[in-house]
Amino acid sequence: MPEKTIAEKVVGKMYDNDWFSQWLGIERVEVKDGRCVLKMKIRKEMLNGFAIAHGGITYSLADSALAFASNSHGRKSVSVETSISHTVALREGDEIIATAEQVSITDKIAVYYISITNDLGKTVALFKGTVYRTSRNWEV
Repeated sequence: MPEKTIAEKVVGKMYDNDWFSQWLGIERVEVKDGRCVLKMKIRKEMLNGFAIAHGGITYSLADSALAFASNSHGRKSVSVETSISHTVALREGDEIIATAEQVSITDKIAVYYISITNDLGKTVALFKGTVYRTSRNWEV
């Protein structure tokens, strides 16, 4: 069995202590330097009064993808600005996939775009996140 990459070790350590992502039912699909793909299923308790997914659900999935992708280089990074546009309503049982891609990185700041698609491949939300890259490294 091949040894895990730094990205996989860091994200594994983060996920193991991320009770919220675990409660959401987030599964890791792919973890690489500057990239992370996550998926989850919309459950009944995630619906709002319109019987569609609360906006905080897709936001939270994207935020987790941002956290994992931005820390995948082994440097502790925290978000400083995020935004989301919801484009399609989600219903109970829908499976959604968040793909975080690094678009810019410097010593202190990195920017990521996260697209969220449904199980039919249709974009349901677009998220942008900016992170501050600390000088501290993950111990893995």
